[in-house]
Amino acid sequence: MTAASLVLAATASAQSVPEVKLPPSPMGQAAVQLGGSWSKTADGERYQGGKWIVVDYSRPLLRGRKNIFGSGAEYGKAVMAGAPLWRAGANATTTLTTQLPLMVGDKRLEPGVYNVFVDLKPGNWTLVISNQPRQPKYDPKDKVNLYGTYNYDPKFDVVRVPMLVDSVEYSVEQFMITFINATDTSVVMAMAWENTAALAELTVAK
Repeated sequence: MTAASLVLAATASAQSVPEVKLPPSPMGQAAVQLGGSWSKTADGERYQGGKWIVVDYSRPLLRGRKNIFGSGAEYGKAVMAGAPLWRAGANATTTLTTQLPLMVGDKRLEPGVYNVFVDLKPGNWTLVISNQPRQPKYDPKDKVNLYGTYNYDPKFDVVRVPMLVDSVEYSVEQFMITFINATDTSVVMAMAWENTAALAELTVAK
């Protein structure tokens, strides 16, 4: 093989591995549409009239860590990182956007954008939905508005509802939020990381 051939082969090899630039906890999004219907159109079947429920969050990875939530008196402290609640992800505040009025437990949630937190206790997670103002960018001098769950103030809580917590037999490497068991009028928001899953039902309010 000539020197030129070696150079070309090395270049081709380098180009075959794309560069990946991601933050340590990449952004994620969970989304579901409720209340619409499938209709035949000139372009085929289309889902029309649905309204969105969307969660925007960051997705931390285990990267070899075990027992990520801890146990006993230390449960949750590592992921909360000094904050009073877990931000259900990492970095900036996790948000829930709904175009529909929802019932979460016995509380009504009007259309809008809300913060999502979890109050972590061993085997007992509480979903917290809040309307506290958020920081657009982290400002350590701001002691009022939210970043993650720092500066959390319970007076802004709109919903506090127990989640159904269970263990999973496989290990979820990257924290995930998704929607499962969707119907025309309800959906379950599911969170999972490592060997723990937690569920909360969202129902379209009348």
